[in-house]
Amino acid sequence: MSQTDSSFILEMRNISKSFGGVNALHDVSFQCKPGTVHALVGENGAGKSTLIKILSGALTADRGEIIFKGKHHLSFSTREALNHGISVIYQELALVSKMTVAENIFLGREPRKVFGLIDELLLRLEAQQLIQQLGMKMDLDKEVGELSVAYQQMVEIAKALSKNADLIVMDEPSAILAGNELEQLFRIIQSLVNRGVSIIYISHRLEEVFRIADVVTVLKDGRLVDTRPIKDLERAELVKLMVGRTLEEIFPPSTQQPGETVLEAKDISTDTILDRVSLNLRKGEIVGLAGMVGSGRTELARALFGADPLTSGNITLNGQSSVFDSPSDAIKKKISLVPEDRKQQGLFIELPIRNNITMPILRKFSMWGFLNRKKENQIIELVRKKYSIAMTSGSQEIQYLSGGNQQKVVLAKWLQTQPEVIIMDEPTRGVDVGAKFEIYQLMRQLNQEGIAILMISSELTEILGLSDRILVMHEGSIVAELQPSETSEEQIIEYATTRTFAAT
Repeated sequence: MSQTDSSFILEMRNISKSFGGVNALHDVSFQCKPGTVHALVGENGAGKSTLIKILSGALTADRGEIIFKGKHHLSFSTREALNHGISVIYQELALVSKMTVAENIFLGREPRKVFGLIDELLLRLEAQQLIQQLGMKMDLDKEVGELSVAYQQMVEIAKALSKNADLIVMDEPSAILAGNELEQLFRIIQSLVNRGVSIIYISHRLEEVFRIADVVTVLKDGRLVDTRPIKDLERAELVKLMVGRTLEEIFPPSTQQPGETVLEAKDISTDTILDRVSLNLRKGEIVGLAGMVGSGRTELARALFGADPLTSGNITLNGQSSVFDSPSDAIKKKISLVPEDRKQQGLFIELPIRNNITMPILRKFSMWGFLNRKKENQIIELVRKKYSIAMTSGSQEIQYLSGGNQQKVVLAKWLQTQPEVIIMDEPTRGVDVGAKFEIYQLMRQLNQEGIAILMISSELTEILGLSDRILVMHEGSIVAELQPSETSEEQIIEYATTRTFAAT
């Protein structure tokens, strides 16, 4: 038996796994110390999910061993992993919406009285203790389906603690959180670490990795690239380890001067939060829209797209006053919106790729209710090549694509309408660094075709790296217009938290 290192709670040694002759993992070794946050990063397809599935017992490695708390294992079953103290919280939460908070925490492990009856009093008492450990206040009798996504995630963490987990894997936990909810997650992670729990944190958001991780491991193409203390790394170096490109190469520069104004909004307000907002978009430019969660960014996108009616102000397109009674009016006037939540608002997730891409333009290749399949297939093939969508065929269901490829499909769908203005609300949320690079290239390509882009993003690196101009929102108003070359992240945050107006 090989010697173990007592300083690690987990060692995965020389793990290899193949699927149909394709190496998903090749000789990967991974170690995690007690009471630390260990980030696991890499592009989609790097092997992160496969490694975690082997750890949790969902998959069996072809070769290698797992050493957990000093004991050697060739593999785990899912039940064995849980019994040993390993818990995984996936991005898609595994909760029963019609059951209460307390019932979900102890689902399948309820405390029992004589004759096997559930001890309701003890169930609620132990659930309350777990919630208090997380520093949360929650109605234990409330159905989980009535909770916000953030609180549902806290229920998942409480469930992990109820299993006496010594190691918790969090798979993209922040993809569905923002603002105060994200801060609460970070506070809970810190409290878990303070109690000696180890966290494996998988995320595409590098700013989070630098904020909370102690150590980071990079995987690429199924192989271990490097493991480093986070204090020894700069963001640019981590990006290069992940994708083989420098940070400067990730953001393609603008190669042309913006043209004439395509869209202008003057003093527009809505019943939501917008308060006399004015802006303009010019041909061939990307205008970045920054601001804190709740500042009105998404509400502005909805107003420009006709989803929320204006209570005052006006919008002009190519110099002509335009009124949008609905999104369909905006689409007819050559405006498209790529929504923040692609799965809920941008895609029919269980339908084939072909249906998703051609939905807005069915009239172009249909007659008397019959579709011209040959023409539709030609469009799908052109789209696949132009936007480099990794798919088996147009009949593949969209749910089986990676996040980056799903986002490309959303973009491709709206580009079929030949828009002059595209509003992109968090265009790279939930996609890896490599896929982001491809989306950035596509956005610059659209600029070259004369399309104006309004890009809403919570990633300030993205705002600074890709925007030709930056607008900052605060409490429903635009409070600053900035030039990226003369601006820092700190300045954007300062404007995003004050109503002082600044214009270049």
